[in-house]
Amino acid sequence: MTGKLYLIPTGLGDNAPLEVLPISVKKVIENIDTYIVENEKAARKFIKTVSSGKSQASLNLFSLNKFTDPLEIPSFLEECLAGNTIGLLSDAGCPGVADPGAEVVKIAHKQNIQVIPLVGPSSILLAMMSSGMNGQNFAFNGYLPIDKSERKAKIKQLERRSFEEHQSQLFIETPYRNNSILEDLSNILSPDTQICVACDLTLPSEYIKTQSAKEWKHSKLDFHKRPAIFIIQKD
Repeated sequence: MTGKLYLIPTGLGDNAPLEVLPISVKKVIENIDTYIVENEKAARKFIKTVSSGKSQASLNLFSLNKFTDPLEIPSFLEECLAGNTIGLLSDAGCPGVADPGAEVVKIAHKQNIQVIPLVGPSSILLAMMSSGMNGQNFAFNGYLPIDKSERKAKIKQLERRSFEEHQSQLFIETPYRNNSILEDLSNILSPDTQICVACDLTLPSEYIKTQSAKEWKHSKLDFHKRPAIFIIQKD
């Protein structure tokens, strides 16, 4: 019998995890000692916060990030093949969604390891839910290009796709570029194209607003270094 791979969500900020996570997450963490994580320090802090009585010395952590050799990843699941259950943790939100954990899940399926996703906050879905835009047809596009000319072309492309396919277009930006991307969107998009900014989701400072590119031009809000999701839709 192989073990199971639990996909364990985390919070989207510094609020208490169990304010946004169900008690089932705590129960699973209390019974798992081996984890695949993005950042070991952050993972240990999260585990300790959720289950304060759990021994940190008993934890066996594998790091999965941009520095991980792809050839090492299959070995992270050897404990599952030996019959032990392990957990996959993201730095923020849901594992496997805009997250390197997707590669682990892919390998788990190939090895016939049961994958069990747990309920938790997804910034993408929370932003989509609260935007008032088309939740029947939407696409997440990751990061936009950094180069100004390439970024402009990509923004116009997403606007055309939104109009032609009636599809909401979601993307993210490095938090210190948030103000810059919002300025670009306001100047490049058609004045009536709708823009949603969903910032600091689930946190006390949460801010969500949908209005036209023309209206955003007059906004004085500061989103610098605040995690955000951007959505555009042209009808």
